[in-house]
Amino acid sequence: MESRQEIFSGTSDVREGAEFDEAALERWMRDNVRDFAGPLEVRQFKGGQSNPTYKLITPKRSYVMRRKPPGQLIKSAHAVDREYRVITALFAQGFPVPETFGLCVDEAVIGTWFYVMDCVDGRIIWDGRFPDVPTSERRDYFWAMNDTMAKLHSFDPEKIGLGDFGRPGNYFERQIRRWSKQYMEDTDAGRFAEMDRLVEWLPGNIPPGDESTIVHGDYRCDNMIFHPTEPKVLAVLDWELSTLGHPLADFSYHLMMYHMTSAGTEGLSSVNFAEMNIPTEGEYIEHYCATVGRDPAEVTRNMNFYLAYNLFRLTAILHGIRGRVIRGTASNAHARESSENVGPMAKMAWAQAVKAGAS
Repeated sequence: MESRQEIFSGTSDVREGAEFDEAALERWMRDNVRDFAGPLEVRQFKGGQSNPTYKLITPKRSYVMRRKPPGQLIKSAHAVDREYRVITALFAQGFPVPETFGLCVDEAVIGTWFYVMDCVDGRIIWDGRFPDVPTSERRDYFWAMNDTMAKLHSFDPEKIGLGDFGRPGNYFERQIRRWSKQYMEDTDAGRFAEMDRLVEWLPGNIPPGDESTIVHGDYRCDNMIFHPTEPKVLAVLDWELSTLGHPLADFSYHLMMYHMTSAGTEGLSSVNFAEMNIPTEGEYIEHYCATVGRDPAEVTRNMNFYLAYNLFRLTAILHGIRGRVIRGTASNAHARESSENVGPMAKMAWAQAVKAGAS
């Protein structure tokens, strides 16, 4: 059986249904991307579920294009313009993201909105156990992820031009409402009893406390480019779900890697931490809290709710992928496999809610 690293790494020919007018893109880049010089070769990245992502190769350098998928789309999803805005702002602050070169909202060019950014050379690690990293260095990769998230949460959105990137306050309430609505409206993907229960239970059980920072929304090791040989994050990718929100929602989503049972991106629940030289969840929480100046007890006090919320949200995302598979607009060749996880993930989310007091 192929590993996730083998399945998702690298590029392929542009897949059926994801084609576009490459000559039109080359003309747009010639007019809008500084120092662009063709000819242009287009490949499609194997990874990425939501927005089709392409490698644009020229004789002098390579670029990356992210576009909305073609076909019927759920309102507010696939917001490549928001991705472009937050990446551009964070790059100006020295945060590890690719440099951006242009956004196109004219659908007449290739059929959908898109943006072009730098192609950062490095490694994407698809297995959250970091099995190909030397054991002696593995903890350093986890600290690099941790420190990068802490840096993201340290920015004052107003000071870097993102004060209106989302509505401050009531983050959990607004997110629960958003994902509940998306789940309920996507009738093609069907209904699941556990998701219906969570739609009812979550809004009335939000922990007290409210604050806003920039949040990534999908912070995982496979959404980062690491240095080819060093434990250093060169670029954080896939900002489609970013907004202004509660940093503990963002951090607890990242912590789900400690609770998942799969051997994939978030499969640390059965790991021997000492043997693998991977920080325990407690150590990971303490490191983050020490960096951002939080009490670790504050993070752990409501963790069962945070995990239930994040599992609900992840299930809603997979439910959306399921809908796109059914409608024939899924951009990733492995989207069907992901969509089959909606039922099991919904059960896991409800089980976590029960730990938080649901009945």
